[in-house]
Amino acid sequence: MDSRGGFRILRVISISLCFVFTAVTCMARGPDFETRELSIETSQGALIPISTEIARSDEERSQGLMNRKNLSDGKGMLFVFEKDQILSFWMKNTLIPLSIAFISAEGRILEIHDMEPGNIKPLYSSRSARYALETPRSWFSRVGVSVGDILRLER
Repeated sequence: MDSRGGFRILRVISISLCFVFTAVTCMARGPDFETRELSIETSQGALIPISTEIARSDEERSQGLMNRKNLSDGKGMLFVFEKDQILSFWMKNTLIPLSIAFISAEGRILEIHDMEPGNIKPLYSSRSARYALETPRSWFSRVGVSVGDILRLER
């Protein structure tokens, strides 16, 4: 084999490895989420902005924030369900501490809970909800958002 033949083989191997690396990276990252800028109206009338990734499909909701190493303040993930129901969340493969708000179909925050990284024990909403919003732990209290405030979904 001459040097050109060896170069071709190395090039094919290099291209193949690049393709495999790209495919594995995309699979590990999960779905590409739609992003929307929303706001929460507090009982004092303040509008608190939040940049949310939207999880609508079963695949998106199953992936959620798994395997992420950080989530900045002012960012979160909104889980959208087709109907009101008791919601259940766990932190399997979730590396960062989160807070979760269960939200009515009208956008009213019904309850807020903190969640521990890696905890596989399900956390259930105490009543039917249509949405769940995950944020960095304690973000709701840091920005003055509490139960009864309204997530503005139309924005």
